[in-house]
Amino acid sequence: MAYRYEPLTKQHDRAGFRCAIAPLNIYLQQIARKDAERHVAAAFVMVDDAAPATIVGYYTLSAFAVDVAELPEAMQQKLPRYPRLSATLLGRLARDERFPGTGSLLLMDALVRAHQKSAEIASLAVVADAKNSAALAFYRKFGFAQLGSNPNRVFLPMGTIEKLVAG
Repeated sequence: MAYRYEPLTKQHDRAGFRCAIAPLNIYLQQIARKDAERHVAAAFVMVDDAAPATIVGYYTLSAFAVDVAELPEAMQQKLPRYPRLSATLLGRLARDERFPGTGSLLLMDALVRAHQKSAEIASLAVVADAKNSAALAFYRKFGFAQLGSNPNRVFLPMGTIEKLVAG
């Protein structure tokens, strides 16, 4: 299968998307396009070239601010003394149940996209909120670390993403 990633449009079959977490289905089917139109979150879909209307998976990106005090102390020491710094929020990431193994492809595209945009609009890291323990384990597998006191909020520094993208 040859996959491609593109912004969510009316041509994509949102109603046919099914993942194991109902709120992620509802978000894609009812809210994602509205969020994009209101410039709240940019939704990107992964489609197969052979069936371009079928959504294999999706993710959203938006601007975010990190409280510097929530970062590990070693990282804080290398940063300017601002109370908050810009980051990119990976708000949602989901794959259709019919396409196992594509979650890592979606994540890598999101990280590459965030890294590319950080050259134009600064971003210290990508932040994600894991919906459950399986999602948390998924993010940790890629090197995400806990951000602050919320055990489900994780981040990956842009420097680490740069190394992933280069490799």
